Amino acid sequence: MKRSAFNTIGLIGKRNDTKVQETARLLGTFLTGQNIHILIDETVSEIAPELNVDPVSRKIIGQKSDLIVVIGGDGTLLCAARAMVDYNIPMVGINLGRLGFLVDISSTEVIGGIKKIIQGDYLEETRCALQFSVFRNETCICDGVALNDVVIHKWNMARMIELETRIDGRYVNTQRSDGLIISTPTGSTAYALSGGGPILYPTLNAMALVPICPHTLSNRPIVISCDSDIEIIVTPDDQEHIQITWDGQNSYNLKSNDRIKVCKYSHDIKLIHPKEHDHYEVLRAKLRWG
Repeated sequence: MKRSAFNTIGLIGKRNDTKVQETARLLGTFLTGQNIHILIDETVSEIAPELNVDPVSRKIIGQKSDLIVVIGGDGTLLCAARAMVDYNIPMVGINLGRLGFLVDISSTEVIGGIKKIIQGDYLEETRCALQFSVFRNETCICDGVALNDVVIHKWNMARMIELETRIDGRYVNTQRSDGLIISTPTGSTAYALSGGGPILYPTLNAMALVPICPHTLSNRPIVISCDSDIEIIVTPDDQEHIQITWDGQNSYNLKSNDRIKVCKYSHDIKLIHPKEHDHYEVLRAKLRWG
């Protein structure tokens, strides 16, 4: 067996999940037996103390790992990806969740799947991420990074909201709707798909703008270059029940006249898949195509 390029592997898992505990213990024991140094974050340390490894911060994991293994579901990987995006470390997911668009090593094939990867038998994909900033009175009050999507949406009310959209400084439209999804190709099979958006191939340098329940039926999703700069303005029509949410995991309340700028993030996400990975097969299985 040739020497693995992954000499140090970081393990990140979902909190309070007995399945993660079993998988982390199994995987940690296997990797240690392969003379691979493992780093674990607090989530794995809490649920798998049998590994007898002191936990470290995700910053240390990002700085010192050659590969990161995420144990959980797509949501766990999204959270880990945002934490690791600046470190240029490839990530692979073990699927203990439901859909598994991003985490594609089956829970029944953990050792076999990881063994092939550390032997160099894998595919690598580069996925773009989004960066957003919220400005209020010319001051940035909130910013973040998203692998799936940035969503501006109503909450706690039944009426529509009004948003003005500009792309690369050019006015596009002012729409009345329940909100707007700005999606990466990775996120095109998430909330954007439910909103009627297109499925984008994961490695495309593109993003989709998908209106949520627009008042005007001709207001359709559009696909633009991921190198474009998007600006969304919350119109001043007494709108106090609007939020921005990213990757469905974090949110911030918006007010009238807030400006949201969205663009491609300066770093990409590297995902590793088993050699036999086929994106179209994933779509057929997860979306139950014929």
